[in-house]
Amino acid sequence: MADRPHVVIVGGGFAGLYCARKLRRAPVRVTVIDRRNFHLFQPLLYQIATASLSPADIATPIRTVLRRQRNAQVWMGEVVDVDRESREVRLADGVSVGYDYLVLATGATHAYFGHDEWAEHAPGLKTVDDAIEIRRRFLLAFEEAEREADPASRSRQLTFVIVGAGPTGVELAGAMAEIARRVLPSDFRAIDTSAARILLLEGADRVLPPYPPELSRKAKRQLEALGVEVRTGAMVTQVADGFVVVGDEECIEAENVFWAAGVSASSLGARLGVETDRAGRVPVQPDLSVNGDPNVFVVGDLASVRKEDGSPVPGVAPAAIQMGKHVARTIGRDLAGRPRNPFQYVDKGDLATIGRAAAVAHLGPLKLSGFVAWILWVVVHILYLIGFRNRVLVMLQWAWAYLTYQRGIRLITGESHVTLRQARRSDGASDL
Repeated sequence: MADRPHVVIVGGGFAGLYCARKLRRAPVRVTVIDRRNFHLFQPLLYQIATASLSPADIATPIRTVLRRQRNAQVWMGEVVDVDRESREVRLADGVSVGYDYLVLATGATHAYFGHDEWAEHAPGLKTVDDAIEIRRRFLLAFEEAEREADPASRSRQLTFVIVGAGPTGVELAGAMAEIARRVLPSDFRAIDTSAARILLLEGADRVLPPYPPELSRKAKRQLEALGVEVRTGAMVTQVADGFVVVGDEECIEAENVFWAAGVSASSLGARLGVETDRAGRVPVQPDLSVNGDPNVFVVGDLASVRKEDGSPVPGVAPAAIQMGKHVARTIGRDLAGRPRNPFQYVDKGDLATIGRAAAVAHLGPLKLSGFVAWILWVVVHILYLIGFRNRVLVMLQWAWAYLTYQRGIRLITGESHVTLRQARRSDGASDL
């Protein structure tokens, strides 16, 4: 097998993993390199952040996924550079790995629009660590408010601001409102958790901007029915410890701010020596290869790909999966001496859940909302999960939550940022 072409796939997300699996019968050697040892089902990260699921429910070890694929091996490591002349990738520990074909699928991270200092006060939601941090801050706010004597301080602690009303922001806001109003009230004695203020701020003129306006309006109504305060046309200009500034003057006092407003592509794209767009994505050729280098492919959120009508291919899981499979087929066609085909994105629609039995769905000409859209969202997400065990566990967790209104993963772990805030208070009179 050593004389077979070597395909190096950097990134074990949707694009990278599906590319590797599609190559299982190809006459190649496959090496998947990821800085973590697991594949993460990112669309359900917000459910970890809102105490519905545990990390193990939506993550699967990459080695487990590929264990029966004899032509594949998995390396845990971080790729920091690409040498296209020598056809090698370099890892953070100094090891170099040669390739015949390279597939970069390293995804994206948070974008704070030039204000990286906001990250400390407004964590985003891209990794398991992010989700656990958001869950910790969210649940700790109620714990601190329970023993807070000052009404103004209590109000700040129970004010949650979510910046960005795309699918992540909408789903996070809806889930937090449900927890505050339907799950926690019987658990606390000194506070009314249903009085928690959940603000969803969006700079555009409507929530879910990529969706049809009709569904945006329905999503807004469903959020408001859960008690979420939706503010559109609200451009955040400052985020600091204890407050958010909207526009030039409005200051919203809030101890907890969560970021869902933008993404930036992985920095590895810039190491290719080709031009990138404003978000750091790499414009690719119709076959998803890099300009001037047909043996290097960029897929998933790292790639800037256009549909036939010129509009961008969205950064969603189905698109990443399609790109990964397309590259695998392209490599197979190369080895068979057949011409390459251009990538053609098949739009499978958009889904976003707002809360219990509330969601919106855009599937071609169909525009659905409410319970039917929610059932569709549930089925689709179960099907896309990797592994039978995860599908069963998630179904059971969701069924239990639906029947009982309970969120079973309400665990607070890690160092308390609340304790640090209290230490900074000069009077100390607010603690009971």
